[in-house]
Amino acid sequence: MTAYAALRAQLDTLTTEAFRPELADIDRLPTLEIARIMNAEDATVPAAVAGELPRIAAAVDAIAARMAHGGRLVYAGAGTAGRLGVLDASECPPTFNTDPQQVVGLIAGGPGAMVKAVEGAEDSAELAAADLTALGLTADDSVIGISASGRTPYAIGAVDFARSRGALTVGLSCNAGSALAAAAEHGIEVVVGPELLTGSTRLKAGTAQKLVLNLISTVTMIRLGKTYGNLMVDVRASNEKLRARSRRIVALATGAPDAEIEAALTTTGGEVKDAILVILGGVDGPTAAALLATAGGHLRAALAEAR
Repeated sequence: MTAYAALRAQLDTLTTEAFRPELADIDRLPTLEIARIMNAEDATVPAAVAGELPRIAAAVDAIAARMAHGGRLVYAGAGTAGRLGVLDASECPPTFNTDPQQVVGLIAGGPGAMVKAVEGAEDSAELAAADLTALGLTADDSVIGISASGRTPYAIGAVDFARSRGALTVGLSCNAGSALAAAAEHGIEVVVGPELLTGSTRLKAGTAQKLVLNLISTVTMIRLGKTYGNLMVDVRASNEKLRARSRRIVALATGAPDAEIEAALTTTGGEVKDAILVILGGVDGPTAAALLATAGGHLRAALAEAR
């Protein structure tokens, strides 16, 4: 049996690669009907994610515990999976004011693979080990390998290397009984079924991965005190829209008039969380900063101390 024949036989066993004969004539249908079929397919994804919520929550608690002590969160994947990891990581600094190195996305083939496929990169477990070595991976870090098929060597290689270094590992795939989930301490398998286009895992599988990554990063940041209720109090005001949002967040959290909000933001150098503490805790800017530092950035704890 040739190498390609062996791989083809393996792909034949994967739910994400299954052929759906009932859709064999989809290209003959009216555009609206194709859109309705695709939309109905997408509507099944949240239910598949819901089935994995206990495992997602367990992974989040483990990740948050390490990040609270300075650990990093690293996503590693190839193709669509890698791009989704890079996307989620890149959105954490402006949303939660994290250091760009606190949540990192690795894609097989490097940054250029975000826009152009790098042939063969996903087949290299060694490349994943090299990428993690370049990051200086430690036992404090958490690594999430992402692969729709659950067999991608780059994602499995990342998890294997991370485990060898004592890091926390999570394997996110869209097939049951995947090698990726088996390799990780926390296996998450969101089985969304065969795709509308055979094997096109940028569709339901990609949507499922995006939803899970949203859950992991958002709930982890909530656990780390990056929010106050459902307000993004660690938002980084890097443009006019975000500066306006900062003022709106302070207003929603405190009910203070505009003049008091502006004064609080001025005394705290524009830090939203500090400004809220200044207003609600009745303290000055330096005291607010000190209280938050003592509370590990958790606004509720700092408020309790101020009061």
